[in-house]
Amino acid sequence: MATIYLVRHGQASFGKENYDQLSPRGWEQGKILGRWLSDKVTPGAIFGGNLQRHRETVEAITTGYGSTLPDMQVLEGLNEFDHVQVVERFRPEWADKQVMARDLGSFPKPAKAFQQAFEQAVARWVSGEHDHDYAESWQDFRARVNAALNQLVGMADGADIIVSTSGGPVAVIAQQLLELSDRKALEMNSVIANTSVSRILYSGPRRSLAVFNNYSHLEAEDPALVTFR
Repeated sequence: MATIYLVRHGQASFGKENYDQLSPRGWEQGKILGRWLSDKVTPGAIFGGNLQRHRETVEAITTGYGSTLPDMQVLEGLNEFDHVQVVERFRPEWADKQVMARDLGSFPKPAKAFQQAFEQAVARWVSGEHDHDYAESWQDFRARVNAALNQLVGMADGADIIVSTSGGPVAVIAQQLLELSDRKALEMNSVIANTSVSRILYSGPRRSLAVFNNYSHLEAEDPALVTFR
């Protein structure tokens, strides 16, 4: 059976004007992953969404890998859901970033406060009770991601491949393969580390999740490199 190395992007630039670019730590995480992958896989293809953090993660992996890798093929179905819209539908006042910064700054741990609000916002979206509020419903997101998985498997033609994507698609794919509830998928999404690797074994229509959320490459280098946002 061939293997899909499903990678969550490196740490993005939370709190910066352009969230979508990798942080310096995100670049380092990607390079470490590239070194780790170099003696494990010779990918026949690389796929990713069209987000900057997906592309830059592949660039960092390539640098660490140390030899030529295939160019990344873009599948927009691998993009993350619109987390900005999901949060703003839950907290409309946070459309003003100064208000959001002020509110979060009132907490001893702003990042933790944001994570709690984010999880509540995602739960509202996933509930299906407010689908009219969103450009893409949870069910539409799931369908999009799983269609992208089917597409990339067909394009891979039985080769080992690397996929650069985000936590949401990783959780949705794991949910499908393990036949989990939406609640369990949300729980999985909250613990997916930056540049973690989930491995899917596939042969024709058969697919099995062999490894979920492995970030041992970061722990071996420096546990402080492990991030979840």
